[in-house]
Amino acid sequence: MIEEKNNGVHFDESFLRMLLDEENIETFREHFLELHPYDQAQFYEEVGPDIRQTIYQFLSPQEMAQIFEAIELDDDEYENYLNEMDTSYGAAMLGFMYTDDAVDILNELDTEQRENYLDMMDDETVEEINELLGYEEYTAGAIMTKEYVSVQETATVREAMRVLRQEAQTAETIYYIFVVNDQHQLCGVLSLRELIVAEGDLYVRDIMSDRIVSVKVTDDQEKVATLMRDYNFIAIPVITDERELQGIITVDDIIDVIDEEAEDDYSKLAGISDMDDIDSGPIKAAGKRLPWLIILLFLGMITSGLMGIFEATLDKVALLATFIPLISGTSGNSGTQALAVAIRGIATGDIGGKSKFRLVLRELSTGLIMGLVSGALVVGIIFVWKGTFIIGLLVGAAICCSIIVATLAGSFIPIIMHKLGVDPAVASGPFITTLNDVTSIVIYLGLASTFINQIM
Repeated sequence: MIEEKNNGVHFDESFLRMLLDEENIETFREHFLELHPYDQAQFYEEVGPDIRQTIYQFLSPQEMAQIFEAIELDDDEYENYLNEMDTSYGAAMLGFMYTDDAVDILNELDTEQRENYLDMMDDETVEEINELLGYEEYTAGAIMTKEYVSVQETATVREAMRVLRQEAQTAETIYYIFVVNDQHQLCGVLSLRELIVAEGDLYVRDIMSDRIVSVKVTDDQEKVATLMRDYNFIAIPVITDERELQGIITVDDIIDVIDEEAEDDYSKLAGISDMDDIDSGPIKAAGKRLPWLIILLFLGMITSGLMGIFEATLDKVALLATFIPLISGTSGNSGTQALAVAIRGIATGDIGGKSKFRLVLRELSTGLIMGLVSGALVVGIIFVWKGTFIIGLLVGAAICCSIIVATLAGSFIPIIMHKLGVDPAVASGPFITTLNDVTSIVIYLGLASTFINQIM
């Protein structure tokens, strides 16, 4: 009941549901276990709690562990799924999972529930899990796995192959073999290919590479992601200050980190405290969006107050009010463009040292060019549309100046916030938006007030 499609594998969900309803365990297991763990996880999520109870009866905790390693749930959903299972079944499932994946789930539970599961696991598993639980969140130690292959530097290639065969079943990846000394300090690494083609009597230390790229357990996960991207690694070792090998971080975990960081930055750019899922309820979604919205609401009153200051000018020439949305909108768009360039450069590590000054200088020049072109275009349009060259020149000058200021602010403020240790993505919310509105109105109505006699 599995078909190959251009966009992946298609499986007959209704057929699997029917087998569960009929409690046909043998046929269900035959078809279900043929699926990729991702497809198994998709089916598991789609069915309701009653059908999942049957799945728990049909699948072993080890088979369910593969599903939970592939499943994509919100952090607060793990507890709901675990509560559907018998506690001993859930504990056994967590014990079969890779340590880092089990820790991710246990971190979402309260202390009492977490301890209940740990009490049912074997001592070795509990020790590894507690070690990872002790690291600060979002660090290399918190996302590393303990399932890796390591060999002694004094071992022969033949002995290393024997270790590899023994550890391959439980290791998260076997493509890198990490070499340690008697103190379990990392001293080299070799690839699976290098190990396979080497003569059996050679010593590992003679064929290993001692040029090792590693991270410390306290390093930020973003630094790890940058290193793995730059070096195209599928795994990277995690060490202590004394170079003792503690674990490895694999590329699948880094992909998750990149997704999390991208969602976090996007949510802040959109003015949302935390990215809400499309399946979340309206109250939960509103709760995540309201904080920034209320802040922007109060900051927007600054703009309203400025309008009141220039009320006399607007009363004399009512036509001026027509172009306020045009000017503030254009400056806002240009500021957002500059902000996106700056944040991307900071996130990828491309901006640093002298490059910061070059970025600001380039954005200033870019803003000047865009301002002159946009301003000239507006002058011509207003002259044709309204038949007044003076107001067209005023609006064009205001747009030109506003774009320059907005572009400069959009590039400069994120750099300053990053220097102060504040997440630059936050800048797009209250600061850039309000600053662009305020400066564009001050520039526009300030010019209008200065040249009010010529306009009239």
